[in-house]
Amino acid sequence: MTRMAMKDRREALIAAAIRVMVRDGVAKTTTRAVVNEAGMPLGFFHYCFNAREELLQEVITRMTDASVKAAKDAFTNADDLASGVTMSLQAFWEGVEKNPGEHLLTYELTHYALRQAGMEDLARRQYAHYLRLHEELLSEVAENNDVQWTEPLPVLARYLNSVLDGLTLCWLVDHDSDHTRATLRLTSEHLTSLVRPVSQ
Repeated sequence: MTRMAMKDRREALIAAAIRVMVRDGVAKTTTRAVVNEAGMPLGFFHYCFNAREELLQEVITRMTDASVKAAKDAFTNADDLASGVTMSLQAFWEGVEKNPGEHLLTYELTHYALRQAGMEDLARRQYAHYLRLHEELLSEVAENNDVQWTEPLPVLARYLNSVLDGLTLCWLVDHDSDHTRATLRLTSEHLTSLVRPVSQ
């Protein structure tokens, strides 16, 4: 087998875990299934991760960070606050429609963690990560546009997370893209109404 650094092995195992979970579900994703998918001996899993829970946390982090990066990148290409918020939400949504299996997996990971005794903290860390990233995004949006939010960042982050969470789950059920995008436009309009110039 080609010699790889530990960091590269970890990344390969995380990518393999995502593929296996999307295909087979969380409950059926054993460490053996992951290493087989990655083309590695079983011993490498324990060399790279302390436990299966650590791998699950990394899976959540990678998928979430990718969605937020797309939203941030979209915002940097916007001319003003309103178009930036709209483009960010659109970028997130394009990711949902492009990779529905990964987004379904995020819900499955939450439910799995809440149902498994001793794994509840994984779900708490999952949503804490979501909220932290939303806060960071909202903070950057305000700073880059010389405005401040009229509501506390933790509240806005929870609001945004709740909207995107609900819309994604609803779309995974009915695939009604037109009404989903209309709801995202309403969300964008509402968010941009919740700012004021820094000088005020």
